[in-house]
Amino acid sequence: MKQIHQFFLIPGMIFIVGQTGNILQANEGTGEKSNQSGSQPNVIFLAMDDLNDWVTPLGYNQAKTPNMDRLAKLGVVFTSAQSPGVFCAPSRTAIMTGLNASTTGCYGEDPFQYDHPDLVTMQMAFKQGGYSTYGSGKIYHHRGGFVDLRGWDKYFARSQEVKNSGWEIGPYHMNDNPLPVPYPYSPYYTKTGREGGSALHLEWGPIANEKEDDMVDAIRTNWACSILQQKHDKPFFLALGLYSPHYPNYAPQKYFDMYNRDSIQLPPFKADDLDDLPEKIRKNMMNRSKQHRELEELGVLKDAIHGYLASVSFADAMLGRVLDALDASPEKNNTIIVFWSDQGFHHGEKMHWGKHTLWQRTSHVPFIWAGKGIPKNKKVNTSVSLIDMYPTFIELCHLPKVKNLEGVSLVSSLKKPNRSMDRNVFLPSNEKGSYAVINTNWRYIRYFDGGEELYNVKEDPNEWYNLAADEKYRPIMQNMQKSAPKVFAPEVTPKNELKLVVEGDSFHWEKKANKQN
Repeated sequence: MKQIHQFFLIPGMIFIVGQTGNILQANEGTGEKSNQSGSQPNVIFLAMDDLNDWVTPLGYNQAKTPNMDRLAKLGVVFTSAQSPGVFCAPSRTAIMTGLNASTTGCYGEDPFQYDHPDLVTMQMAFKQGGYSTYGSGKIYHHRGGFVDLRGWDKYFARSQEVKNSGWEIGPYHMNDNPLPVPYPYSPYYTKTGREGGSALHLEWGPIANEKEDDMVDAIRTNWACSILQQKHDKPFFLALGLYSPHYPNYAPQKYFDMYNRDSIQLPPFKADDLDDLPEKIRKNMMNRSKQHRELEELGVLKDAIHGYLASVSFADAMLGRVLDALDASPEKNNTIIVFWSDQGFHHGEKMHWGKHTLWQRTSHVPFIWAGKGIPKNKKVNTSVSLIDMYPTFIELCHLPKVKNLEGVSLVSSLKKPNRSMDRNVFLPSNEKGSYAVINTNWRYIRYFDGGEELYNVKEDPNEWYNLAADEKYRPIMQNMQKSAPKVFAPEVTPKNELKLVVEGDSFHWEKKANKQN
């Protein structure tokens, strides 16, 4: 029999929640619930895409991020935060389900809803906890069929075309976003004969300033600000996912003008950086390094970084709009804002342009909490993972308990940043069985074929010297292996075996007819 999973908006519910977070009573109803005790703070959940650790709150002085700096002064910066996935889809699935890919089997570009229709995702937990829930942009993966529509009072779509595509979120997969002139703009395309596409890698370029509010990230940000301007009778969870600075790196001209191209400092490169890697990953990365060499030959390394920095500053300006709207809101003093990025991005480090690696430039991300009950201008220097957000919200916002979440609540670190304890953080790869374990001193990487890397990140922050072959470090590696699961879940049903079926403003996935067992 054909297996079909339906996905649609859940009707409103009235939940009475005890102080421990357990549901005492749940009745069908209008979804209205007053936050009579005021114990549940509003939450603004703001994500950027492919934003690495090149931001001032993490000590990088080249990017101009005044609003991230502003937010950092208002709250707590986690300086050693790691993503739970090595690219968008698995990272966001882990964040929103609270489960690692090694548990769900969602290692790649997989719609978790098909194989795991019963998982309670983050917005559902907020809804069950009595919150109004609003979402916009790239919270889940941006391709059609990936947004989990359950549990939202309102998920903003900029057009009917978005809904007709199964809620395709990516701005450059449709024709409603301003483009630079000429298009494509970067020499990686214009000087090599490559043709443009819907998601251009190593492409950058300025947009006319007067078109800023026509850009999808601005449209979504303005919508989120309109939610903050409304009167709220119960606590709200407002999720805003920006696409910037994900490639193509398009931003209004004024953000390019914030930087002097000739003064841009390149990240440090090491010519023989790949020589001490395990054979398989070394061959793979040597092949990918062709992109770096081509950018060098074109003389556009600084131009590529210029485009990224401009996109970072544009995204920072969108954060500023949200902060301004919150400041003008009556909910200002009862709201927490959580700022994060799904994973980072290499700009030539280890000769790589992109993500999908278990190294620092992919996994180290900005992570800032500010607002009600959170101390100001503090830093937590111990290792944490973005998968920790879900259990933190459960405790901090008095939400119903959700079983088997794999992160760790950060409430104690938020309350007493100076007393936070370091721990090993687990990061699964997009290849089943490959992973990294990270703490403030070490990064241990193990590949499914047995290849290993070990870096002393205190003494070697660029991860240039692989120590895995030195037997004196074997006890460290064996100890870090204990933080990885002994069994990795089988991969979920591959996307290419599924068909996306759009039904009105909703959708579901079903098995392709020729893929039935």
